[in-house]
Amino acid sequence: MRALGIGLIGTGFMGRAHALAFRNVSAAFELPVQLHLAALADADAERAQHCANAWGFARAHGDWQQLITDPAVDIVAITTPNHLHFPMAMAAIAAGKAVYCEKPLAVSLQQAEHMHLAARVAGVVTRVGYNYQHNPMLLLAKQMIERGDLGRIISFQGEFSEDFMADPAQPWSWRCEPGHAGGALADLGSHLLAMARYLVGDVQAVCADSQTVHSQRPASRDSRDSRELRDILIDDQTHALLRFSNGARGTFSSSWLKHGYKNHLSFEISGTRGTLKFDQERLNELHLCKVGQAGFERLLAGPQLPGYAAFSPAPGHQLGYNELKTLEVHALIQACAGNPAPGPDFEEAWQVERLASAIREAAQQQRWVTL
Repeated sequence: MRALGIGLIGTGFMGRAHALAFRNVSAAFELPVQLHLAALADADAERAQHCANAWGFARAHGDWQQLITDPAVDIVAITTPNHLHFPMAMAAIAAGKAVYCEKPLAVSLQQAEHMHLAARVAGVVTRVGYNYQHNPMLLLAKQMIERGDLGRIISFQGEFSEDFMADPAQPWSWRCEPGHAGGALADLGSHLLAMARYLVGDVQAVCADSQTVHSQRPASRDSRDSRELRDILIDDQTHALLRFSNGARGTFSSSWLKHGYKNHLSFEISGTRGTLKFDQERLNELHLCKVGQAGFERLLAGPQLPGYAAFSPAPGHQLGYNELKTLEVHALIQACAGNPAPGPDFEEAWQVERLASAIREAAQQQRWVTL
């Protein structure tokens, strides 16, 4: 059996999530290849070695470029802050490696376009970490929409809200830096835009409004109680109206200030024969109301859905974030083995960035923008 060497860049929360997924996927699925955790890289060489030992990687690098040129690495997984995605991915593509990059793909539309075109020319497999799309319940939702169960789709209402930046004393971080693709639109909203495209299709035009509610934040965690402040130039919340190419209309809302919400990635999709709704905080459920029903019925995830049965033989045994990441990695490995596999690649991620860029332009210019 052919072996594929995994190279992981980054050791934060997302790096750990990738490491777990690469370790779990061989236990959950029969793979067409054998995975080898070849190398791990972090700017802190000591931490790189510690995490490589703890997570089962064969070697550690203190320089990400060494990982990309490592002959044992076939797939480069990028889990770094957003501004590093472009140089790392471009180097990996030039080296002929498959690339698995976290979202958002890049810090500018121009970078995202360069990345997807370079990958196309090189003919390498790419995937981007919109892992919520791998939820078996969303595949079911997509099938219901495509079958016409809801009739002609007429509206999409989407929201992604969390509250981790609601406290104005929460200190500045790279997520607050425009040059790092910070802000609620990029950090949270890109997931929702990807989901809207996945379920409803292309967006034709947008108008939008964005707001920075907390215009200053403590410069660092050590200065929370001091007067050392930094100006904030990114959005805390963004709202948009969407016109889809199929004629449907939609709303979009993204905020990291909304008290009480931890992962409120939600949507309602309405058609001429029914409505479907979903909330990521209850990711194993869909709610459906069709013409003639008195109200919504709950549809519960179970082993009849592709992907779910790999983790549990019975309904009601909940899938979670790490299982979705494992499903995402499974699709990546299948694609690298030459098999058909769903999942957003660099071209689709570029389309998401086009949409996000149009929303920013619409908010800045206070007008409708056509894509």
